[in-house]
Amino acid sequence: MAHHCLAPDILPWLDRLNDQHDDMLAKTIELAEINSGSLNHQGVNQVLAQLQKLTAHLSAEQERIAVAPLTEVNDNGSMVQHRLGDALRLRKRPQAPLQVFLCGHMDTVFAKDSSFQQVRWLDDDTINGPGVTDLKGGILVMLKALDVLEQSPWAEQIGWEMLFNPDEEIGSPGSAPLIAEAAQRVHFGMIFEPCLPDGNLAGQRKGSGNFTVVSHGKAAHAGREHHLGRNAIRALCDFISAMDDLNGQRPGITFNPGYIHGGGPTNIVPERCIHRFNIRLEHPDDQQWCLTQLDSIIAAINQREGIRLELHGGFTRQPKLLTPANRQLLFMAKDIGHELGIPLEIKLTGGCCDGNNLAAAGIPNIDTLGVQGGAIHSEQEYLYVKSLVPRAKLSAAILLSFARASAFGEQFDWLAASSGEQQ
Repeated sequence: MAHHCLAPDILPWLDRLNDQHDDMLAKTIELAEINSGSLNHQGVNQVLAQLQKLTAHLSAEQERIAVAPLTEVNDNGSMVQHRLGDALRLRKRPQAPLQVFLCGHMDTVFAKDSSFQQVRWLDDDTINGPGVTDLKGGILVMLKALDVLEQSPWAEQIGWEMLFNPDEEIGSPGSAPLIAEAAQRVHFGMIFEPCLPDGNLAGQRKGSGNFTVVSHGKAAHAGREHHLGRNAIRALCDFISAMDDLNGQRPGITFNPGYIHGGGPTNIVPERCIHRFNIRLEHPDDQQWCLTQLDSIIAAINQREGIRLELHGGFTRQPKLLTPANRQLLFMAKDIGHELGIPLEIKLTGGCCDGNNLAAAGIPNIDTLGVQGGAIHSEQEYLYVKSLVPRAKLSAAILLSFARASAFGEQFDWLAASSGEQQ
């Protein structure tokens, strides 16, 4: 694969980011201190309102889109709906020869009542705060990179579509259709999840499924009529044990029992219990094997008199496999990073993100273009603030390289060839 050299006339445009550190940091902190837990739709919409202001100068077509509510099984075994925040979509130059999709999520894993709400300094180079790395810092990287493109003489060569979605941390159930829709219009994607803690890019990713099992038994007095009861907790424990035993039976597949709730007073045989679990896998073909195994376990337990297990949920994200086009895009970023003094490697990861969704629709993408930090999804989440400007330069250089090459008549057949290709 040819080494991608950064054209010398791109470098002065990247220098425009040299004085942007303070602004990027201030806005990252401002966004992070708005609680935007996935189920706090008011908070997510507050972030959206801020982003409308931060993107107004881009003169793009702006659309606020309501997404479908999240439907899930509650602790009583009933189906409930949670309203989600809106999505914000911006589009500019839809007729340009090259189209790019940019994406960053507004939500975090920290609920409205979380104790983790404020940003604080850990040392001169590190802040700790909710979503500073995942993904508020990434939003500023995306916006500043786009600013540079828009100021450049090659901007007309690239049309872009930018999505701020409200529900990535819960699997993008409401915004997945918006990503699939964008995939019909674009050639490649840039997603601003944090880079890996060592600064590197994620390549291949596992797929993911989230499931709930509701176990129904029969209540009875634990002393007087124990023999008339049917214990929902015992039945569910048998399911969990059998499911957990599937670990190691097929390469790359993991089953993780994550949550269990049920029962009540100890003098009553429990009639209901629920369990939530996650499956990760490396190959799309493995989904059917997993479902067959789960169905088999449930069918066996449901043979017991008075016991009924119900399975809810499904696979929300396909594994992200690397097509030749995706490899070429990643190596392009790696080469550009090298020229900018940002050493990059491409690594496998078991994590999922919206890059999985875009890849499943056949669109090559880099999904770890955001800031460098770590301990995401915990109250120890931290951001190396000195990564803000270099990561913005990396993304700006990728955009400018495509735009400039297009202006000089280069064709990107390798991108077009992958469009619509199932991973």
